[in-house]
Order: sequence, then C-alpha cells, then structure tokens
Amino acid sequence: ENSIITLTHNGYIKRLAANTYRSQKRGGRGVQGMNTNEDDFVEHLLSTSTHDTILFFTSKGKVYRAKGYEIPEFSRTAKGLPIVNLLNVEKEEKITAMIRVESFEDDAYFMFTTKQGVAKRTPVSQFAHIRTNGLIALGLREEDELISVRLTDGKKQVIIGTRAGMLVRFEEKDIRSMGRSAAGVRGIKLREGDEVIGMEILEEGQEIFVVTEKGYGKRTPE
Repeated sequence: ENSIITLTHNGYIKRLAANTYRSQKRGGRGVQGMNTNEDDFVEHLLSTSTHDTILFFTSKGKVYRAKGYEIPEFSRTAKGLPIVNLLNVEKEEKITAMIRVESFEDDAYFMFTTKQGVAKRTPVSQFAHIRTNGLIALGLREEDELISVRLTDGKKQVIIGTRAGMLVRFEEKDIRSMGRSAAGVRGIKLREGDEVIGMEILEEGQEIFVVTEKGYGKRTPE
C-alpha cells in the first residue's frame, strides 16, 4: 500500500494511506493530516510503500530501520506514536533524516553533513543489516551533530548552507567513498560562530530556493 509517513519535531510518528489526501486545486484549503500539541509541528514527511525500508538517522550519527508496515497506522486527526516506542532511540537523540530505501545497492550512496561542516559519502550497501539498537552511521567529533542526510547516485553536485548565509557547491565525487565508522572530511570551512544548517543534492535544471529564519525567500537558478 502506498503510504504517507509523518514525524513531528517532538517525535510523534504515524502512517496514513496515500489516498487519504485527494488532489485539490490551487485555492484548496487542504485537509487536516495530524493533530499536534501547541509547541509541535510536522518536521519530516515521506511518501513510501508499506514494503519499503525506512532508515532513521539521528543527530548522534546513528541509524535505525523499520519497514513501512511496522510504522503504526492512525487516523488523520490522531497525534501518532512516540518514536521511542517504535525504535530504540536514546533520549538525547533527535531524528534528523528519514529516508526510504527500496534496495541496498553498491552504486547508491548516502551523503552526510554535520553542524561543524564535515561531509562524508558512504555506500548504501553498508546499511543493509542494522541491529534493533541501531548502527553507527558516522563517527562524530566532540560537540558535533549530524544535520542532514541525502540519498545520491554518486554523480550529483552538493550544496551546503550555513546559518550566516554562506554556501558552498562541489561535485559529490570530490569526497571519496568511506566506511560507516569514518568521520568524514571538511565539506565547508566555517567562520567563527557559524554552523551548517542544511545540505541538498542538486539536480540538473533545478532552482535553489533559500528561506531565512525571519521569512525572507530567494530563488536562484542552479
């Protein structure tokens, strides 16, 4: 079954059938997809199948897995299940990426970026067998956190953005493929007080849309 999986900032997860949402015109108001507490909001949304494997990467550099059908199905208005009741996530860990994987092949990669500007590329095949208590996806330096993870084919370009509005762009192949326990290499040199807030994989012909903390947006050709 095609499904939509949502995960909130405070860690509530649930699955809905994709046909719960009908196509609407531009002026449509939409339908409620989830009830949340006042201080909570949906942070990750994923379209998947109940037979796909979902990998959950955390701020501490660990990865957990679940099949689509293992994520409980709730009604549209339900808050969902605390993710700590589904995965053996430690209390201080926060989910930073939720990625659907159909197969674990050698020609696909995960690109990682940390808050301190470290980048790393690892074959997806190294994540085929993940224990219930998780697996180390990359070795983090002290006080560093995993910020972003993206699935790639090894031939893309990468952009990394910082809180101070700086951005770097480079070929993915410039970062050699490394094993799971490797710490990675420098992806961007940060000025004092700056930190990485995002990383994306560029597709040919796309545009880059940047939104600031105070609501300003900027669109730039790729």
